Amino acid sequence: MSTSITTDISNYAAQGHGDLSHSMKALTWQGKNSVKVVETACPTIIDEGDVILKVTGSTICGSDLHLFHEAIPDLQKGDILGHEFCGIVSSVGPAVKKVKVGDRTVASFQIACGECYYCKKKLSSMCERTNSNEQACKLYGRRTAGMFPPNGYADISEATILKPVSGMFGYSHFTGGFAGGQAEYVRVPYGDVNLLPLPDDVPDEKGLYLSDVLGTSWNAVVDTGVEEGDTVAIWGAGPVGQMAAEFSFFNGANRVILIDGGLGKWRLDFVKKILPRLETIEYTNLPEGGSVTSTLKKMCEGRGPDVAIECAAGEYTKGWVHYFERLLGMETDTSEIVNEMITSVRGFGRCGITGVYTGFCNHFNIGSLMETGIHLAGNGQAPVQKYWKDLLSYIQQDRIHPLHMVTHRFKLEDMETVYDLFNKRDPGMQKIFVETKFSAPPAPGSPALTIL
Repeated sequence: MSTSITTDISNYAAQGHGDLSHSMKALTWQGKNSVKVVETACPTIIDEGDVILKVTGSTICGSDLHLFHEAIPDLQKGDILGHEFCGIVSSVGPAVKKVKVGDRTVASFQIACGECYYCKKKLSSMCERTNSNEQACKLYGRRTAGMFPPNGYADISEATILKPVSGMFGYSHFTGGFAGGQAEYVRVPYGDVNLLPLPDDVPDEKGLYLSDVLGTSWNAVVDTGVEEGDTVAIWGAGPVGQMAAEFSFFNGANRVILIDGGLGKWRLDFVKKILPRLETIEYTNLPEGGSVTSTLKKMCEGRGPDVAIECAAGEYTKGWVHYFERLLGMETDTSEIVNEMITSVRGFGRCGITGVYTGFCNHFNIGSLMETGIHLAGNGQAPVQKYWKDLLSYIQQDRIHPLHMVTHRFKLEDMETVYDLFNKRDPGMQKIFVETKFSAPPAPGSPALTIL
């Protein structure tokens, strides 16, 4: 496999690497809270390890909303979005050996080389070779996959260790500038590494989510150490929180308590219907004088849960102090949920952060962390390639159920409206499947097409 990779190709026409004689539809970022489906050039083979995929399914991830809100630096107008997709191999570069034209595959949302120190350890989210952007390295002190600093923290001391950050599809030039898969075609660098073949008994509507959400949810549970008999509290009832709840039960948890509220409170009832054993807390409807922490203590014999998992994000503030501090650039993330987790779990409990946090937060309760022996894990951008073969097997065995979270099917052409609905947490819309002209008809048990 070649070690070369061409970055900063976020729209094949704009960078001159596309096939101008053939066009495709693609969803592009146009500015804050603005996306547009356009006709643009199809991708071509650039590096010898490239694969061109005809996209048969994509989706919107909650982290795509950070792009939509212009919370991510180094986005450029016209960038093609989308980091979760599957498709059929259309063409391959000369170095590609493991996949061939006609294969059905799902792509890892991270772009890994397969040969560096981290890739050999199945930690694809830390690949050393697929992005030369240095901003994140200045902030984090090491490479990551697809993470991003706020504009206000780009000038971190040069004394910080500088290492390249690995790439990610459709997630700004900060993560390499790779065009995403909310399109009819997509270029997949290192195709032998970043594509997983899908067997005939796994339809796209199930296989697609191996790209990100299933691996991310699984990593949240196993990395935080959920085990037999545990009580687990999960903040955020979106698709990642939902699947983390299902996977917690899968790993032997005795109780799972899901926490949400505000625009997302309907999701508590949605997940409860799927997981009847689930317990819930609506944080916007607590008893007078109560808090999430005090409520969890009461539910858990005064001690609190064994494990707390954050599946929301640091972007969403609950109190005015953090709202104004973020507005004024005094912090990039709110510490409110992290503090709730630390003070809620039992002594020597485990806390994991899976929701996106970009930089710094204020008022972090480090005293509680230290004094009560709490173990806090940054679950990071999950190394999905570490898990996706096992998860694929569990899908085939009907032991895990991706379709539990899939509520809608839309056409790529309708994505401008769909982004708006998803941003508003439209009641009843959990996870979606986006079809293209190459998609097969809906598989049994998956949602029918919604016409907008």
